[in-house]
Amino acid sequence: MRDPTSFLRTEYDELVHADLDWKLRLLAGPSTPWSIVDGKKVLMFCSNNYLGLSNHPAVKEAAMEAIRTHGAGSGSVRPIAGNMDLHMELERRLAQFKGAEASLVYQTGFAANSGLIPQLVGEGDLVVSDELNHGSIIDGVRLSRAERAVYKHADPGDLERVLDASEQHSPAYRRILIITDGVFSMDGDIAPLDKVSALGATHGAMVYVDDAHGEGVLGEGGRGIVSHFHLSRDQVQVEMGTFSKAFGVVGGHVSGSRDLVNFAYNKSRTWLLSGSAPPAVAAACLAAVDVLEHETDHVRRLWEHTRRFKRAMADLGFDIGRSETPITPIIVGESSVAKRLSQRLFELGLFALPIVFPMVAKDRARIRTIMNAALTVEDVDFAISAFETAGKELSII
Repeated sequence: MRDPTSFLRTEYDELVHADLDWKLRLLAGPSTPWSIVDGKKVLMFCSNNYLGLSNHPAVKEAAMEAIRTHGAGSGSVRPIAGNMDLHMELERRLAQFKGAEASLVYQTGFAANSGLIPQLVGEGDLVVSDELNHGSIIDGVRLSRAERAVYKHADPGDLERVLDASEQHSPAYRRILIITDGVFSMDGDIAPLDKVSALGATHGAMVYVDDAHGEGVLGEGGRGIVSHFHLSRDQVQVEMGTFSKAFGVVGGHVSGSRDLVNFAYNKSRTWLLSGSAPPAVAAACLAAVDVLEHETDHVRRLWEHTRRFKRAMADLGFDIGRSETPITPIIVGESSVAKRLSQRLFELGLFALPIVFPMVAKDRARIRTIMNAALTVEDVDFAISAFETAGKELSII
């Protein structure tokens, strides 16, 4: 009898043969500057934990206290019996932090994109998307029945071309949604959201920004890309984000008008039909917002370390691309070179993973580094020294 699942082994073996399968490293203990990975003490240099909040005492204590007072789980989806006071307070505080009328918390950032985008647009609508947008945006767009157009990466001129052409469509589109990452996760560059939002206003389009890598990094006190460009909520209708990066916990969210939030929690099935965040998670996220509001040194140190590292890597002759943020790619070209560099760095005590095709173009393989505010200056210098040693050994510099 034919095995209907034989394709699983075949396709996995093909990935292994092409050296394109993920080989998971094992983190034992917390995500801290010096972590135990595969049994070896190494400097963590590829975590999304930008501000080190995943191990912040106040964040950990809030999670433990919530378990004592609210239990381990919520018991339901939020529309039925899982809507706790912690969830509501988190959304109130997040909206206040973001300077928005309202916020809505999802189980993950991926759930926010895949659940909200298909409700904002559908048949008879158009989504205009940056060509390097995150996979969660791409999947959200595919789940909608809207037509799709792609504009060249971070290119307002090409976006304008697409929008101008959309005005000739017959019949006219009901709605147009422009969607972009705020900070692009592979290159560390920032979307020109000021120009994108201006074009949206000119053409009557909604603007949706995925600010997962901008929160805690850009804007006043880490308030994100809308703050960074001093934009109003009338100019950017949907600001999506995640608690799993600079906030140091897990979960997704959207911020905007009260109408947006009312619409989202009544229409977005990833929110309606998924169990709500456990009390410990909601409380930890709430504590992380509080830390960001009151401990401004974290964001300052993040940028000081970032500038130090970028300057040193450029001086050594590494290609760091177009990065403008604490994401700094070390672009080496071939996938095999990136993998050898990552392995040598690990041997030297630095944990930084390679990013290879198909996640990036075949000739743009890289080590993606992400800075962390919890590092010391000595830690940053250790990383620079490891890159210099490995780069020279592999004839990259």
